[in-house]
Amino acid sequence: MDQYKLKNKEAWEEAFEHRDPAWCADLERRLVGDGLPFVEPPAADALRSLGAQDKVIGHFCCNNGRELMSLMRLGYGRGYGFDLAENMVAFANATAARLDLACEFIACDAAFLDPRFSSCLDVAFISIGALCWFKELGPLFSSIAGAMKPGAALVVSEVHPFTNMLAAPGEPGYDPDRPAGFVNPYFCKVWLEDGGMPYMTGGAYASKTFTSFSHSLSSILNAAAKSGLRLRLLEEFDYDISGGSFSALDGMGAPLSFLLVADKS
Repeated sequence: MDQYKLKNKEAWEEAFEHRDPAWCADLERRLVGDGLPFVEPPAADALRSLGAQDKVIGHFCCNNGRELMSLMRLGYGRGYGFDLAENMVAFANATAARLDLACEFIACDAAFLDPRFSSCLDVAFISIGALCWFKELGPLFSSIAGAMKPGAALVVSEVHPFTNMLAAPGEPGYDPDRPAGFVNPYFCKVWLEDGGMPYMTGGAYASKTFTSFSHSLSSILNAAAKSGLRLRLLEEFDYDISGGSFSALDGMGAPLSFLLVADKS
């Protein structure tokens, strides 16, 4: 495994170990409630349209499993979640067992899956904040395509690459009077951070260093195409799905999120 991924794994496990008790405290209650909690509506609608009954779904970079466990109520016969953080995966497996969900969560690098997952998925899913953790997208999309059956579909619901040019509140260069001001290049930026994962812990802290990367929309589409996937749908939205980082720009015409659907021939 690449060194930066090992460091990121340590940072995520540290954050989850020190998570705020309120973060996902109502997880199980919401998972047995109505609707599809934790899944953004465009992604939920796209997944519903593909059909789920008795199919196999895989969620890549699944965090603590909340999205995949939510999606299981659509009728999937089996679900697999893949994530680097071992403590998150252990939490997800324990939660799925308590709720009697047909899910298995695997601690691994999603770009290099075990051969047992070859051609086993009817649906693959990438959700918010996953792509930035990979320096190169080619191996990730090739791994996903290899796990998909012929005719299977990939759904990607992500923060729009346009936001890489912006600063979120609290970041260097952020100006509350000009939240749309460009402070970063669109292409090829690398972030080294040691301020933790505040959304999970309730505040910033001196954390293990972690690395993330920007990817242009063309690099995402090209990685999917080169892995043998065929674009079915690409939609862009002018609202933030990152948890509030860019919500000041909601409805102002800037691309803040996108939905991609591709299939394997």
